[in-house]
This record gives sequence, C-alpha cells and structure tokens, in this order.
Amino acid sequence: MSAKAGRASIRRRMLALTVLALLLAGIGLVALIRDYARGASDSAFDRLLAASAFTIAGAVQIEDGAVTVELPTASLAMLDFSDDDRVFYEVAAPDGAFVTGYRDLGAGLPQAASATPGFTEGTYHGEAVRIATVGRLVFVEGKAGWATIRVAETRGARAALASEILGQAALPLAALGLVAIALVWFGIRYAFAPLVVMERELRRRAPEDLSPVQVPVPVEVQQLAGALNDFIGRLRSVMERVSGLVADAAHQVRTPLASLRAQAEVAVDEEDPAKLRDRVVRIHQNAVQASHLVNQLLMDATVRHRLEAREATVVALDAIVEDVRQRLDFEEAGRLAVALAPEAARAEISGDRVALREMLWNLVHNALTHAPGGTVEIEAAVERGRAVLHVSDRGPGIPAAEKDLVLERFARGEGSRDRPGSGLGLSIVRTVAAAHGGTLALLDRPGGGLQVEVALPMAEPARRRPHGPAAAVLLAAALLAGSVEPGRAAPGTTVYPAPAGGERTLTILGATDTPLFARFIADFQALRPDIRVVYQETDTLPMYQAASSGQLSPVPDLMISSAPDLQVKLANDGFAQAYASPWLDRLPHWAQWRAEAIGFTFEPAVIAYNPDLLAEAEVPRSHAELIALLEAQPERFRGRVATYDIAVSGIGHLLASQDALISSNFWRLAAAFGRVDAKLSGSSPEMLDRIVSGELILGYNLLGSYAFARQAAGLRLGVVVPEDYALVMTRVALIPRAAPDAELARAFVDYLLSPRGQALAAGVTGLGAIMPDISGPWSAGSIAGKTEGALQPIPLGPSLLVALDERRRERFLETWRRLVSNGAEPMTGR
Repeated sequence: MSAKAGRASIRRRMLALTVLALLLAGIGLVALIRDYARGASDSAFDRLLAASAFTIAGAVQIEDGAVTVELPTASLAMLDFSDDDRVFYEVAAPDGAFVTGYRDLGAGLPQAASATPGFTEGTYHGEAVRIATVGRLVFVEGKAGWATIRVAETRGARAALASEILGQAALPLAALGLVAIALVWFGIRYAFAPLVVMERELRRRAPEDLSPVQVPVPVEVQQLAGALNDFIGRLRSVMERVSGLVADAAHQVRTPLASLRAQAEVAVDEEDPAKLRDRVVRIHQNAVQASHLVNQLLMDATVRHRLEAREATVVALDAIVEDVRQRLDFEEAGRLAVALAPEAARAEISGDRVALREMLWNLVHNALTHAPGGTVEIEAAVERGRAVLHVSDRGPGIPAAEKDLVLERFARGEGSRDRPGSGLGLSIVRTVAAAHGGTLALLDRPGGGLQVEVALPMAEPARRRPHGPAAAVLLAAALLAGSVEPGRAAPGTTVYPAPAGGERTLTILGATDTPLFARFIADFQALRPDIRVVYQETDTLPMYQAASSGQLSPVPDLMISSAPDLQVKLANDGFAQAYASPWLDRLPHWAQWRAEAIGFTFEPAVIAYNPDLLAEAEVPRSHAELIALLEAQPERFRGRVATYDIAVSGIGHLLASQDALISSNFWRLAAAFGRVDAKLSGSSPEMLDRIVSGELILGYNLLGSYAFARQAAGLRLGVVVPEDYALVMTRVALIPRAAPDAELARAFVDYLLSPRGQALAAGVTGLGAIMPDISGPWSAGSIAGKTEGALQPIPLGPSLLVALDERRRERFLETWRRLVSNGAEPMTGR
C-alpha cells in the first residue's frame, strides 16, 4: 500500500462513497419514477380512451342491413382535457368496410375480434398517438361479426401528467438527498468516536500488558473490540507457550549439554584408545538423549499448537495405525502386532490427524523402549460409540503409586531412570486424548507388563439399513475398498456435530442415501468446522408433495433430489430462491434453470446384470438388443428382470417419460417387461443387491452411480451404458424461498460445484462429476468413454413439466399399467 493510500481519510472516503451511492441511487430512482409516471399516466388515460371507444360501440346499430352509428356527444367530450391534444376515431363493419370517422386511422392494424379493449402505440398524421380498439358483435344478413371501433389520442396530456408526477417526486427526493448527506457526515464523525477512545487506551498500555481491552464501546464496535481481544488472547497464549518452551528447554537441555561438554573435555586429554572410545560412546549416548529431548519438546509444542488451532478432520483409525507403522524401522516394525476389529478398522475419529498420530507413536515408542526384544500389541474395538485402543507390552510395567506421576510433564518412574527418555511422552498422550474428548488409563497387563487404554469418541456414524446378506457383504467390501457403499439408509435424521463446536446449523432434506451423502458433509465440515449439519433422508416424491403443499416443517435450508423434474416444478411454482453461484458459468447449460434448480452430478441410466447368469455374448448392448433378448426367452427371464416402479418413483417416472420421448421402441420394451413379469421397485440399490445375489438376472434404467460403486467394491456385477443412447440425469439442489439460513445453503451449493466437491463426486462416491474439467474414475469424460453411443442429458427446464401434467401423467401410467404392471410384482423396500 502506498503512503498516500495509507494516509487517506476513511471519513472522507465514506462520505464520497455515500454521496456517489446517493447520486447513483437518485439517478436510478428518477429513471424508475419516470417510467412509473409514464405508466401511471397511460393507465389513467387508457381507461378514458377505452370508455370513449365503448361509448361509440354502444351506439353502433344495424339499419337496412348495414352498420351505422350516431356518434354520442359524450364519447369525445370525455377526452377534452387539453387544448394541445387531438382526437381521432374510426368505425368499420365486420367485413372491413369503412363506416365513419377517419378512414386511414386503422391502416395496418387487425380487425377487432372481441369486446376486450386493446391498446396500440402508433403514429397518425405525424404525431404519436395511443389507439384503443374494441369490438361490437353485430348481425348483418343473419351472420354474426365484429364491428371495429378505434379511438386515438395524441400524447400531450399524458406527457404533461407524467412530467408533473416526476417533478412532484423529484424535488422531495433531491431535498432528502441533501439532508441524507448531512446526516451521513455527522453520523460518520459520531460513529468513529469510539475508535479514538480505543486508540487512547491502547497507547497508554505497557508493552507487556496483554489483558483484554475493557473500554465500553457501542454495539456496532463490539465485534471489532471482540476481534481485538481474541487476537490479544491468542497472542498471550502464544507468548506463554513460547516462554514455557524456552524455559523448559533451558531447564531440561542444560544437564545433557553440560554432560556432553564434560565428556568431550575428558576425551580431549585421553590418550588410551580404549578409554577414548568409551568416552566417544558416552558422548554419543548423551547426544542421542539431548536430541530426543529436543524433539519431544518441539513435538509437545507442535501438538499443543495444533490442538489449540482446532484443525479437525475425520480420520480413520486404521489410517492412524498405518502412519505409525510407517515411521518404525524394519526391526521395530517386526516387533509390532496389530489386531483391529473390523468395526474398529472402519471407525472414524473427528480430530487432528498429526496430534492423533503422535499420541499413538509415543505409546508404541515407549512400549518398544521399555520392553526390549518383546512384542508390542495394538488392539482396537468399538464400545458404546467410542473407539477403544490398547497398546500392550511385557515390560516391567508401572507401579500403581507412580501411574498418576508419570502423566505429568518431565516426570519419569523409578524403573525408567536407567533408560533414555524425556518424561514427555505420556504427557503428550494425555493432552491429545483430553483434547479429543477421550480418556487415558494405565492398566496392569495380566501376566506382567503394561497396557495403555485410550478411548476416543467416534465421529457421528451414518445410519444404514441393510438389505439382507448381500447388502452386508457389499457394504463391508466397499468400505475396505475405501469407498462408501450407497446402501439404503433408515428414513430419519442424522446429526453431524460441528468439529469445532459451533452451533450454527445447516439443515438438508435429501433423497441421497445417508452413508453416501455423509462423504460430502464430512468434507464440507473440514472446510467449515464451525457448522453443524442435520441431514434428513426421504424419498423424491414425498419431498415434492410436502414442499408443494406447504407441509415442510421445519423448512430445510437446502433440498437435494434425484428427481430433477420435481425440483424444476417446485422452482416453476415459486418455491425456490435464485442463487447466482460463481461456479454457474462453468456448469453445462442443461444442468441449471433460472439459477434456482442447480445440478451437480452426472449419472447415466444403465443396464446392470449378473455375469454369472448372463454370458458376455448375450449381454444386451442397446435398447433394441434388450427387447430382442426378452422377447426371445420370456420363460428364462420370467420374474428375474427388474426396473423402476414409475407410479411410486419420481426418478423412475422421469426416465420412463424421457425414454418414451426419445425412442419409438419404448412401449415395445414395456410390453416385453409385462410378458416376463418384471419386478418393480422404487430403489436402484435394492435392485442391484438382488442382481448381485443372483435373485435377478438384470435390471433396466438403474442409476449408474450406484452400479459403478458396486463394481469398484469388487462385486460380481456387469454394467452396460447403452450404445444407442443413454439418459443422463443430475441430482438437483434447490434453496427454498423460506430457507432459515440461505447463506449456509449457498455455501454448500458452492462447495458441491467447486473442484473439491466435484472431485469427491468423481471419486469415492461414484455419483459422477458434472464439471467438464474434473478428472477421476467417475468424471463426465470417463463415463462418456464407457459407451460408443450418445449420452442424452435430461435438461432442466419447463419441458420437464409436460410429463408432470396431471392428465398426461394419468394416461402415461394407465398405458404402463396395462402393459407392465398387470403381470409384474412389486419388490419390497422404498
């Protein structure tokens, strides 16, 4: 920043900006008032113009089979407001024949077709005029027709009235602007007065005074004072920590350094090689001890700093164990035995990964040091929502009288005096465990040795509802593969506490399975650890029905649905508020509508099959091949083919209606489903589970995101993106107009569209990234590479409302039921 910019007056700058803002606002208001004045004058005079035309129309008669009119006096008198205005009129028969008035007034204008008045701007005899046209139904020679009556008036009186309205409004506006500038100037001077008081208070302070500022300030300045006090508090904490580190280092390092110096001085004068070697060995031992002590001091300071900074993420327990294993040398790693229960291996802890790693490393290092040659065991289990970790050895243990003592900084037990150490290891462990809401216990191991128990609270689990043995196997496989299985979640609400302890809450109502969507929530909270998230899972149709009927209670901040047509319908009916996210320009044009319905995934509809039940040569690669397969072998596939129940599934109805729009073979395919007694379901995961288990051979129009996730988990499942065409849908985010915290909803939408959110969609979630420049196994480009045919995105827009028309939907479902549902059986589940 330049010196000139640094010396600029905030008061003058604010005053200049205020004057500029008032000037621009005044110009805008004048423009608005001018338009309003013109509209108001037109509205007032149009009523008179129409009344004049109606008066003339009332006088139109039929005499001797011809249209005639005796012009009423009042018909033109009511327009006599200004000597400057001129009035013209015309009456024409139904066949266009001129009756009376000004013959060329209606040149180029259409004949009247109703009694409703219409208004037109035009030019007549070189002057701008306003023309009113009304019709009069008459019967000429037994035939009905509309006689046309036109009345035109020049715009002089209208312009005068508009100017008067503008002038009457502009003068008070100018006076108000001047008063506002004066008030702003005095207001700015008064508003800055508390800053002068704070400045004087800070200047009077001694350099070592880091106490909070207690000067009384107005509410508007309290945030500044609070931020300043927070900074002073953080600075005081840092200074105390630095002072403590310096004091501890000076105290603890003095002894090993003095010993090093003494041993070195003796070694300088030693001439006996054997004794000199002994001295060098002692010097090395002292150097190692000093190095270990310094490292522990630095790590203690680092851990305390990170815990104070609250850099929390969701960390898997097995990842922490693996981090520690990687730090050990080959010999130490060979003495380590790890036994984690399956649920413990998947357990996730909300906390600082570096601090948790150092906690476990200190426990393992202590055990390896105090039990030389023995095996150190790491065991973990899940008990009552807590991950319980045990580190056990067969060393000498710790007497009961010393167990509290050794947890203090620089404190060591009697049995450790002859071994190198700093006395900081268990102190670090206790600090980390307490900071994460956990507990630490030193236990006597049966048979001799020490067992250290650390219990840490787990991150809020995402609740799941299994679909039998197949779903359980699928879930375990997906988790071990590092991917969340998109299994069905029990309908209900899941709460994800703020990692940093904040109370601000983002409420999301969604139709995405809770375990799957939990990935996005966890990653969002890593960026915003102060936000608490409440996720309520539901189905697409109930979500739409509750929103459209005004029965959402409470109204969520954000709604996310896999039925884009229902989301567009809500937006069209005025339920949504627009949000021009900075990422919208990069979003494909088909994936957003009016900045109110915003898509963020890229999910093709696929054909899934069991490769053990359908040979590779038989696999249908297109819709036509699927029809031919079902028609050729109806008995083989009877009851072993599944698709959506479009009467209960919003996404199923959307895909079916789009199929019918694109393909002339859709109803033939529907008939084929009916002949094989296809099973109907409202859930892609349920159908996929039954295909994997062998209960079904194949499924049609399943969401590719769920199918790809199962393939990534290593399950026996074939997936075909049809080669003739493949529908692509997107999950749609919508911010309700009455959202309690629309700001948080907008932040979450920005996250979903950001490279970080899109990378998650293209990665472990398998939902598919919609942004064009995202890489990953499930990016739009990667998915497009899985088919040789055309991908047909379902564009968001009013065209989706056609299929939702009540009468059209009823006819569509009636045909579907006649061809498919009569012989089909519903599947259990959603």
